[in-house]
Amino acid sequence: MPVPAVAPWVRTRLRAAPGAAVALAALVAVTAFLAALFPRAVETYENDAVRTAVADAGPARTGIELTAPAPGLEADRRAREEALGPGPLRERYTKTLKAMPAPIRGDESQSTYGARTVKSPDGLDRWLPRLDPIPPQFTVAAQAGLDRHARVREGRLPRGAGVTSDSRRVEAAVTEDTARVMKLRVGTSLHLPSTYGPRVTVRITGIVEPLRPGSGYWSYDPFIAAPAKELAPGPAPQYRRWHAGLLLAPEAGGFLPAVDQSPQRYWRVAPASDGLTTRDMSPLKARIASLEGGPLLTRLRGFTDRGAQVSTDLDEVLTEHAGLRDAVTPVVAVAAYGVGGVATVVLLMTCALSAARRHTELALLRSRGGSVRGIAGRLLAETSVVAVPAAGLGLLAAVLAVPDARVGPSLWAAAAVGALACVVLPVRAAVAHRRPRAHAGRDDVLTARPSRRRTVAELVLLVLAVGAVVTLRRRGTGDAGSAASNASSGSGASGSGSGSGSVDWLVSAAPVLVGCIAALVLVRLYPLPLRLLARPLARRRGTLGFLSMASAGRASAAHVLPLLGLLLALTTAAFGGSVLAGVHDARDRTALLTVGADARVERTDGPLPASLAAELRRASGVREVSAVHIDWNLTLPDGSSVPLVAVEPETYARLTASTGLGRLTKMDLTAARPADSAPLPAVASPGVARLLGTDTHSFRTPSGSFKAKVGPIRTTTPALPTQGGFLLIDRAGLPKAKDTTLLATGGGITRGVVEDALVGAKAGARAEAGAGAEAQAGGGARADAGARAEASARASTDAGASASADAGASADAEADAGASTDADASAEADAGPRAGAVKVRVRADARAALTSSPLQSGAENVYAAAVAAAAGYAALAVLLSLLQSAPRRRMLLGRLRTMGLSARQGRGLLALEALPQALLAAVGGVLAGWAAIGLLADGLDLRRIALAAHGGLTGLGEVTLRADPWSLLLPAAGIVVLVAGVAFAQAWWTTRRTAAVDLRTGDNR
Repeated sequence: MPVPAVAPWVRTRLRAAPGAAVALAALVAVTAFLAALFPRAVETYENDAVRTAVADAGPARTGIELTAPAPGLEADRRAREEALGPGPLRERYTKTLKAMPAPIRGDESQSTYGARTVKSPDGLDRWLPRLDPIPPQFTVAAQAGLDRHARVREGRLPRGAGVTSDSRRVEAAVTEDTARVMKLRVGTSLHLPSTYGPRVTVRITGIVEPLRPGSGYWSYDPFIAAPAKELAPGPAPQYRRWHAGLLLAPEAGGFLPAVDQSPQRYWRVAPASDGLTTRDMSPLKARIASLEGGPLLTRLRGFTDRGAQVSTDLDEVLTEHAGLRDAVTPVVAVAAYGVGGVATVVLLMTCALSAARRHTELALLRSRGGSVRGIAGRLLAETSVVAVPAAGLGLLAAVLAVPDARVGPSLWAAAAVGALACVVLPVRAAVAHRRPRAHAGRDDVLTARPSRRRTVAELVLLVLAVGAVVTLRRRGTGDAGSAASNASSGSGASGSGSGSGSVDWLVSAAPVLVGCIAALVLVRLYPLPLRLLARPLARRRGTLGFLSMASAGRASAAHVLPLLGLLLALTTAAFGGSVLAGVHDARDRTALLTVGADARVERTDGPLPASLAAELRRASGVREVSAVHIDWNLTLPDGSSVPLVAVEPETYARLTASTGLGRLTKMDLTAARPADSAPLPAVASPGVARLLGTDTHSFRTPSGSFKAKVGPIRTTTPALPTQGGFLLIDRAGLPKAKDTTLLATGGGITRGVVEDALVGAKAGARAEAGAGAEAQAGGGARADAGARAEASARASTDAGASASADAGASADAEADAGASTDADASAEADAGPRAGAVKVRVRADARAALTSSPLQSGAENVYAAAVAAAAGYAALAVLLSLLQSAPRRRMLLGRLRTMGLSARQGRGLLALEALPQALLAAVGGVLAGWAAIGLLADGLDLRRIALAAHGGLTGLGEVTLRADPWSLLLPAAGIVVLVAGVAFAQAWWTTRRTAAVDLRTGDNR
């Protein structure tokens, strides 16, 4: 007897409801993509961050230097010279590179070796420039690779063949900066003291330009690249002197004992940072410790010297970066838990709605003898066919989006999403149909009663939420993360994952738990507004309002689940948006405290050009300029000194109003004075105000004498935004005050605009000087012949003297610029190439400098993605809910249309039925987000994310959360608009169909 053909279950069900299958596949694919993308994105930006930290620290800190003294005086002189030669040094350099353990990889393009003097000899020539009455010093080095790391600008590279410690002459090269500052040219001979008799002569044969000044070849020993000012050791007062470098040929290393009895051999390894990952940090620190005083150091000493030492600050750089990473990771985990919670709830909601939609079908199967195991197995197969390929597609998309990361964590995350999507529907169906039921009671929103198990689960969530909020407020995310990190390090665990700091999951899940509690409360309260609205509507003549409320109340209790997803998504979006708003506000305020206005031009060693203020006012984008005179050494009655700020009251009052720093009015500085001897009204910082009190005090400054009496007290002011103490007066009381600082406000001010104004002011000053000279020459022409001759002679003499003075001043200025200390170099970098001694700072540049760390940008991107994902899941929850309820709504509208309901009334009915849930979710989401921010703001310090590149400013305080109105209201309003739009579209489409199509018996797809 032939067996009848049976249609496959999976194929039949997928063909019967293709829309539901596609919706589930899309949801699983998007969720798997986000789950797989998160660990890859975090690992990528953490790897970029550790590489950036090592690269930004510079070779001087991250380079590994192996040093060994040359053979002592007890050794033969020839042996000492051979040890300093290029052959033995190169051999040990090759072995040193090979001995570097993984993950340390030497960058040979920046690594070098050679020999140098430890005790730098003095320059004996009196023509060498001096800062104080002591001679300059020179570091003499025979460093390999000069031909590969420098370009010859003048002359040639030095030669060293045949040079020994007995030689009295040697050739050397210097950099362009050294030649300019030390007044050296090709062919110049300078003399150094010798340890073996008469002084030696060093002849300059070439001037070179470093190809990569920031590379390890040049930056490890700063004196080689450019001279620097240093304090000579000794009792106070200490003298300053120049310290420069002379580069010998590698073959001339044997000459070094002639100028230093104990020269030093060195092998410098610059680590390659391009291959470092955050997982390499722990083993890298262990290897460095071994290099500095462990087995690896013993190994290096085996082929170099028994007294060899290793020095590096790479471990400190890694420790600093690890501290920053461990502070940022818990804050990022909050966003991850938020999006993960929303995605899980929406996925569970979708499967629960699907189970509710198919409840009648599954109950019929159960009543006709179907086993729970069989039904669950069929549902598992049905969902697996959809969910597993979708999860794989999401994983593939994540790998393609972020290719440079490990696959393992992403694979586990995508697999977890796929497994959850596969098992939720079978488990839900097995629990609901474990016993066959002949008849099920009403399960609508108004009559459903929560079960005991649900009540217990909600109480557990409430306890967890309270514990998380209390813990977060008491410890904060940073303390929780550090505590967990310390615990794991104390137990000897090396960590896993990407190497990030440990995270307290309960603390990180606090916003999600707060949103869950708010959502559960709202779900329990949802029937109440429906009853309250239905009663007055029932007494009205129109039926539309009553029918919409009655239809919403008769919906299945499962259709309330979107409220849970919506509220959680809106809470997460509001929380993440507020985090981003707090970070941006902190950076804006830090940039303002750094500059004091939109642009700042200042000079601390003298006045600014007189015409600069007028030039800057005419510059593009500048709205107003406030000219300020600052005297940094105003002596107070107790002998201490504070800065004196003299301003023009009207413009400065507007500046304080626009910046919000120490807001003042014009009258605060220009109070009525009955006589010229009356004291000036002054604004003081709190400390200065306490010292001066309410009495009148007299002050004497180079710009004039004045009397002042303290009035308003301000903690900060735009002229000195981060200064601790100050005294601020009207500059009209100082007749000799000149502009030392200009504060400009406006839109779109750039450094180039300010520097162009500065160049214009200098050109104007030179033109005025030239016009004055011509006028003086014209006046001389009107004198008698003898006077003209005498005046001409004097003018010629004065001109020559002036030219000499200018030349000398220019040379000195060039010398100072070429050999600035670190502070001078920083000031020149701030001022720009055309500004000279004037420092230019722009608020936009200061703001941009705060976002240079990949950890910062990565954390911000995670939070931005969290906000977008939460908003997307909220929209998805709305669409899925409306799609699941679409058959019931079509049937209701079809029945009402047979009773005479018009198409317009039908559209209004469907819109009004959907709006209560959307409005309740929107209001609840706003309130839940506001409550979560208020509860958790005290425990979440965003300083490290906002100001990692700056380190914070005194007086800025904690960078904490604040409720951002846009983040609270915009997603909620978007949900309401989306629901209304979808409802109207569904109603329009439904009213175009005939009622018979919607009233087919048994069609519940």
